[in-house]
Amino acid sequence: MSIHAALHHVTHYSYDRLVELGPQVIRLRPAPHCRSNVISYSLKVEPEHFINWQQDPFANYQARLVFHEKTTEFKVTVDLVVEMAVYNPFDFFLEPHAEKFPFAYGVTSAQELAPYLVTNRFTPNFKHYFKSIDFKALKREPIRTIDFLVEINRKLHEDIAYTIRMEPGVQTPEETLTLRSGSCRDTAWLLVNLLRHCGLAARFASGYLIQLAPDVKSLDGPSGTEVDFTDLHAWCEVYLPGAGWIGLDPTSGLLAGEGHIPLACTPQPSSAAPIEGLVDEAEVEFGHEMKVTRVLESPRVTKPYTEDEWMEVLALGDEVDRRLKEGDVRLTMGGEPTFVTVHDRDAPEWNTDALGPTKRGFATELVHKLRAEYGDGGFLHFGQGKWYPGEQLPRWALGIYWRTDGHPCWHNPDLFADERVPSNYTTEDAQRFTQTLAHKLGLDDQYITPGYEDTWYYLWRERRLPVNVDPFDAKLDDEMERVRLRRVFDQGLDKTVGYVLPLKAGEVAGGPRWSTGPWFLRDERMYLVPGDSPMGLRLPLDSLPWVSQADYPYAIEQDHFAERKPLPHAAALRAQYSHHARHTHYDHHINTHVAGGGLAQGGTVGLQTGMGQDGFVPGTAHPVPAKDQSAHWITRTAICVEVRDPSRANGPAVELKAMENPQGLIYVFMPPLGDLEDYLELLSAIEATAEELGVRLVLEGYPPPRDVRLKVLQVTPDPGVIEVNIHPAHNWLEIVDHTEFLYKAAFESRLSAEKFMTDGRHTGTGGGNHIVMGGATPADSPFLRKPELLASLILYWHNHPSLSYLFSGMFIGPTSQAPRVDEARNDQIYELEIALAEIQKNREKFGADMPPWIVDRTLRNLLIDVTGNTHRSEFCIDKLYSPDSSTGRLGLLELRAFEMPPHERMSIVQQLLLRALVARFWETPYQAPATRWGTELHDRFLLPHFVKADFDDVLTELGDCGFQFDPAWFAPHFEFRFPRVGDLQTLGINLTLRNALEPWHVMGEEGSSGGTVRYVDSSLERIEVHVAGLNPSRHTITVNGTPLPLQPTGTVGEYVAGVRYRAWAPSSALHPTIGVHVPLTFDIVDTWMKRSVGGCQYHVAHPGGRNYDSFPVNAYEAESRRLSRFFPLGHTPGKLDVPQATVGVPASKEFPFTLDLRRV
Repeated sequence: MSIHAALHHVTHYSYDRLVELGPQVIRLRPAPHCRSNVISYSLKVEPEHFINWQQDPFANYQARLVFHEKTTEFKVTVDLVVEMAVYNPFDFFLEPHAEKFPFAYGVTSAQELAPYLVTNRFTPNFKHYFKSIDFKALKREPIRTIDFLVEINRKLHEDIAYTIRMEPGVQTPEETLTLRSGSCRDTAWLLVNLLRHCGLAARFASGYLIQLAPDVKSLDGPSGTEVDFTDLHAWCEVYLPGAGWIGLDPTSGLLAGEGHIPLACTPQPSSAAPIEGLVDEAEVEFGHEMKVTRVLESPRVTKPYTEDEWMEVLALGDEVDRRLKEGDVRLTMGGEPTFVTVHDRDAPEWNTDALGPTKRGFATELVHKLRAEYGDGGFLHFGQGKWYPGEQLPRWALGIYWRTDGHPCWHNPDLFADERVPSNYTTEDAQRFTQTLAHKLGLDDQYITPGYEDTWYYLWRERRLPVNVDPFDAKLDDEMERVRLRRVFDQGLDKTVGYVLPLKAGEVAGGPRWSTGPWFLRDERMYLVPGDSPMGLRLPLDSLPWVSQADYPYAIEQDHFAERKPLPHAAALRAQYSHHARHTHYDHHINTHVAGGGLAQGGTVGLQTGMGQDGFVPGTAHPVPAKDQSAHWITRTAICVEVRDPSRANGPAVELKAMENPQGLIYVFMPPLGDLEDYLELLSAIEATAEELGVRLVLEGYPPPRDVRLKVLQVTPDPGVIEVNIHPAHNWLEIVDHTEFLYKAAFESRLSAEKFMTDGRHTGTGGGNHIVMGGATPADSPFLRKPELLASLILYWHNHPSLSYLFSGMFIGPTSQAPRVDEARNDQIYELEIALAEIQKNREKFGADMPPWIVDRTLRNLLIDVTGNTHRSEFCIDKLYSPDSSTGRLGLLELRAFEMPPHERMSIVQQLLLRALVARFWETPYQAPATRWGTELHDRFLLPHFVKADFDDVLTELGDCGFQFDPAWFAPHFEFRFPRVGDLQTLGINLTLRNALEPWHVMGEEGSSGGTVRYVDSSLERIEVHVAGLNPSRHTITVNGTPLPLQPTGTVGEYVAGVRYRAWAPSSALHPTIGVHVPLTFDIVDTWMKRSVGGCQYHVAHPGGRNYDSFPVNAYEAESRRLSRFFPLGHTPGKLDVPQATVGVPASKEFPFTLDLRRV
């Protein structure tokens, strides 16, 4: 991600007459301790002169100039190029005695630092300001030294206003404090004096400040400069034992970073002046020019493309769209992008857990932004998501639904409650809502039934508690059960949880639109199943009267291939249930529900002994079922209304804390309905009810049936991430719009597509960016209309491994969640060839009428992972034409191996590549033999050089088909997946190190508390060594003394090899007795001279022994961690036991491109 910035500085003095210049001292050369890499430097001085480079007593470079003739001008020009590579200013250690402030320097250090400890006498304002530091408190309770420095630096930044001062010299601390303003040099000198009076050695630093406009603007605070900027600057440096000199910039309130280029650091400001010397008296015109220019920008994920490049991408997208339209492909593209929070990246919910205390809050904010953009007239539905074994509760799914025809489903979005906004509804509000809703639906409210927590269960559970604990603080190991008991006992067992209205849509034309009826239960009350789920998921449906399988009212999903009639007009639906509309009224009201009360009184009826005869409940037409009679007339679906604290969805810890200030929101649990028309009609009644009562609510329960007339977008949790199931785009412009807005909305919701490992490696989010392709309807799916298109994609991906590995995540390999067909299963290739041949035969046999089930049955058992899971494969066809359910017959293909790109435009370019491949293979299906890659797959194609070479072939072939992709468009993807570690140049040989890919493997089962676990072994890593300019007969490259099996690339003098090494040693790794290989020392060995002519070191861990306990907060800190582990020096000294030259180094037969240090 480095940027090379060229700084140009001109200082020009013009005199009104000839003057004699005395010796001039120029301090405009970067100091020896400058941490930023200065690539080139030039100093030009006019007029002619003699120059003597020297170092002052403090080791700063200075040029002493002597001018032998009089002149009318004096001009100094500086040009330098600096690598703006990020480093972490906090990346240092302190000696144990200096970790807390105050501390004292050792005797020797104090003598050496004496010039930097000299203090000036106190003046009134300075003394007053200094005493604002509470030293008595610091002596009682010392604080971390770095915290003290950060605080005092911040304090000066806030207390002293910045002004531009053209006068020479530096204000005294007294003057600066009196004015409460000053230039950078005034504030820096004030900080120097403050630190010296605190007993710390401090010096004045003068230098250049380079500020580049950031790629990403800040969401909250200032974003920095809007344009690239440079100027002379001043700051302070303080000496800390163990760390050396650390820069503090009180002008910005920050520590000095890569943009601070020190020129002179001295005890007094006068010794750090950029230009110093005498001149004859004259009238002077002063000219000053400073500018900075970016001369090299490496491909980087924060700004992957220039505007010109992006215009070219958009133009190619239009061309691909034209070809797709000409071919009548009808391609739609959606996906499942994932995001993580920018805060608290170390929390379990953002690493391994699917649910957590903050995840739903972030998802709620995101879903409201998405609804405002796409779901105008739509409705929010917070339903149930996935539920995997081992999870106590199902995951939630926050959905946005809106009609395809543009009609609104919901007219007033203000009626949706925001779970983050405190509310205090009660069960009386739920009762009133249910009653009003029943009236609007034209139903009697006597069948509304209250639900209660199961008294008998909780009394039994209370008696099982240890005798010496309080039920309100049960001290159970299960945190969820502990909080559940606290909640139930707090609210009381006699308190109503919510209300149930049995409800089903009318089935007979001309009959009632909605119907209800009594629920006959065994208990005197309707006791809910114990748990934490919404009330609608805890109904005692098993206690309803028995019904035979032949009579059971199974919900039959509609065929997605069936034609759909237009939906009712939104105005008609709204008018039907508005409070002005005519609806049934009843003279009675819901009475208080009492145990054993009759249905007419709003209670429930128990099936007691003697009630086995047919009969009717008084005042109703609903018979009581007899013993063993199939009660097919009983309404078995219901709408539920309850008031509960929204904190329950965030986990037990959050709920427990919220009990101190409980909230209450109205949750309406939607019943399962088979027809979209019924769902929308019920929704209109609910909105009318909420509007009439003036309440806000949350819709939950069953979502509407899947229907092409309704669009859907969902935000769901997944382990470590938030997943967005984006609605499909029908054309190129929609893809660009959807992707860009989603990333923007996520950023504004404090979510990010960036995640890192502790060592700084970029991982995406870890949750993937699964791309889903299909058609607007299953019948439009290009993969069902032309099955050879799917066959072409599968075969082409197989023959070009770069398509699998360039866009993949860290977890690859045969046991990953998206393995290639041939990873560790060569026999699958043989079977795949037969399957593709069968598709071709059936296509020729049936033509356009080829049954879609043939595609599914032919490929289903080949596109799997090693456990046989059909969902976890690189090409997932679970939703293409699966016989499992109607949701499996949607004509969709899911590509699961794509990792989440950190920038939206990188994602768009990926999608453009897929669209171009679909357009190409729709016109001309791909036909070629399937390559048997064997071990080459996990040898050569894990190295970035060969991945790029293979991918260049893909782009060349697309260019031959009329799709001109620029390889530079994928340079950010290569930097993202294969970041550069460092490089070394010596004797015309250029050695470059890049991170390569390494398969992770799922280990065998191990015992664990509560069951067994299987760990993923990620302890191995791989690095690519690329060498250019090598004489293979003379030189060889060694790693820790072992020669590399360098392989030629086809270019003279260019060789590549991979090094496989153990980076860390977990106890559950494969081969746990093999230790880590740290550091990796690379030597360029001259076998004729028997010595190393140059070398570098790559530290697998932090070179100083620092163990990071948190993940990087952003790409800049991640880059600084990566760069800090590479040293462009450190070759093996002395005479070497000469290994064979490159031409004689033997290679492994299975993995000829890789040196595995575990076998050395």
